[in-house]
Amino acid sequence: MASPWDRDQLETFASVVAHQSFERAATAMNLTRGAVSQRIRALEESMAAVLLVRERPVLPTAAGEVLLRHVQALRLLEEATLQRLAPAQAAGRPVPLAVAVSADSLATWFGGALTALLAHPRIALELVIDDQDHTFGRLTRGEVVGCVSTAARPMTGFSAEPLGRMAYRCVAHPAFARRHFGGGLVPAALLSAPALMFDRRDTLQADFFRQLLGFVPELPVCHYVPSPQALLALIAQGFGFGLVPAMQAAPLLKAGTLVDLAPGRGIGVPLYWHRWQAEPELAAQVTALVLAQAARALEPLAPVPGRAAPPPG
Repeated sequence: MASPWDRDQLETFASVVAHQSFERAATAMNLTRGAVSQRIRALEESMAAVLLVRERPVLPTAAGEVLLRHVQALRLLEEATLQRLAPAQAAGRPVPLAVAVSADSLATWFGGALTALLAHPRIALELVIDDQDHTFGRLTRGEVVGCVSTAARPMTGFSAEPLGRMAYRCVAHPAFARRHFGGGLVPAALLSAPALMFDRRDTLQADFFRQLLGFVPELPVCHYVPSPQALLALIAQGFGFGLVPAMQAAPLLKAGTLVDLAPGRGIGVPLYWHRWQAEPELAAQVTALVLAQAARALEPLAPVPGRAAPPPG
């Protein structure tokens, strides 16, 4: 049975999704805007389905997400076939692969996996940074071949592998802690203490206080700094208190630059690697590299989807 599309149409579709724009895709592919539109129209007609939401940014429809995953798989299968049948031709033709991780993971444990992926001769890596509660959508839309997520249960057609538990500590500069929390991390003290958070989607602090106090207090002053390194630096300079990865905080706590505001009462976030259930060989190599690095760097997590996370330490 003949395929209902051609490869040029598929690659044009993938480029529009990647650039979220017909114009930017046309520039990247050295085509006119009209040529890109014509290929997309022909593809949609052959599929009898609308594949793109033509707004700003341009996004795939549900049908488009399915097709985008097909394009990703097709690229990987072609690469695997070339490696077996024409390795000389495959050499020097790395396959574009995207994975999604959170900024905290990138700043801490994911670094070892990143260097291995960058050194892989068959991969042209795109690293997508998103909140670990939201990376999962990138995978289901077909934007990435794998993602680090807090979701334990995979969607149909995907698998979730337990990575481990990422520990966080609530910390502050010693002078800041004396000024605001001389009596401990109690609700009354929070009324005057500026807090530092990653961004408005960050629920970590709410989860921490719900666990510590039994409720989420109102924080009258909250600064948002979407960079793990900058967030840690500002806390260490005394501009506020906040939750940071234990791996980042450890040397500063040891040096006395920071103090733990709730010793022994940090919070742990369980992390999972979501991937395609039927992985092409190159994507499986990515999974193996990520799982190996997580095993070295993260606290163990029971590999039972849906099971409650271990008690925070």
